[in-house]
Amino acid sequence: MLTSKQTKPCFYIQSRADVTELMDARHKLKKTTGVKITTNAFYICALAHAALRYPLVLGRVNGDNIRIADSVNVGFAVNAPQGLVVPVMKNVQNMTLVNIAKVEKLLTDKARANRLSLDEVTDETIALSNLGAYGIDSFIGIVPPPASVILAVGNTLHQAVVRNGNVCERKMVSLNLAADHAVINADYAAEFLNYIKELLEIPASLED
Repeated sequence: MLTSKQTKPCFYIQSRADVTELMDARHKLKKTTGVKITTNAFYICALAHAALRYPLVLGRVNGDNIRIADSVNVGFAVNAPQGLVVPVMKNVQNMTLVNIAKVEKLLTDKARANRLSLDEVTDETIALSNLGAYGIDSFIGIVPPPASVILAVGNTLHQAVVRNGNVCERKMVSLNLAADHAVINADYAAEFLNYIKELLEIPASLED
């Protein structure tokens, strides 16, 4: 992390996503598939979908060039008894939401039991950190050295939102993106983050 802070000229952008339908979709999917779909699984899935449309987020400075990774390998932070651990879910672009949920649980359980293999903690190409379970509303992540972006997700909050001239209660979540400016410019990052927001607000787009 110290290397990242010293060598990556990062900038930070923030948005909010309405995850009301996503929360409903979680419960429906559990009934139809028998699999518990965490919010993290949706975030990982959305990251993979968005990275395919905006592949430069998978880029990394390589000398005078930028090398774009061939696969979406999502590193996601897990709080384990031995400290912070980052399992890496490989080739997420080829996985369904249900499969992502299954692999997420497997890797999380292994992380907390200190049983992750070297292959399961390496080759990260994009990162996710979610502190919603700890009641943190919003925060900024540090881009890990192997990656160029990290999405930091906060707690799901019940907020009053104006829709069609009416005030209604919706479930909202903060999305903070930290990006390496040596690889990505602000416009590209904004489009990437807005697409993640769009995917999360229409969860059916992630269920295929």
